Amino acid sequence: MKNTLISVCGLNCETCEARIATITNDDVLRKKTAEQWQKMFNSPEINPSSINCTGCRMDGVKIAHCNDCKIRSCAQNKGHQTCGDCNDLESCELVSMVHKFSPDALTNLKNIHN
Repeated sequence: MKNTLISVCGLNCETCEARIATITNDDVLRKKTAEQWQKMFNSPEINPSSINCTGCRMDGVKIAHCNDCKIRSCAQNKGHQTCGDCNDLESCELVSMVHKFSPDALTNLKNIHN
């Protein structure tokens, strides 16, 4: 896996259905992903047309949330590529919410910095 396919918070963009739908131009997968994310994030405004993303650290299109992502903004303001570059990774309340629902994200951040 390329390090650039690990998001700022540690999620693996390589396996993300939004990214897969984008690079394969798969409208069925976009619809499925939108429906899942509506429920998962309690966000009925998510629709298939918003499921386009090449990854938050890659050039190209990003999901709308990237513009408002506090985790991404924090890392950028500190000059970090990912949260793994930050000394506060283990104690950061901001990124801990991601790591609670996706423990692999924390592992990914640790692995790319070893």
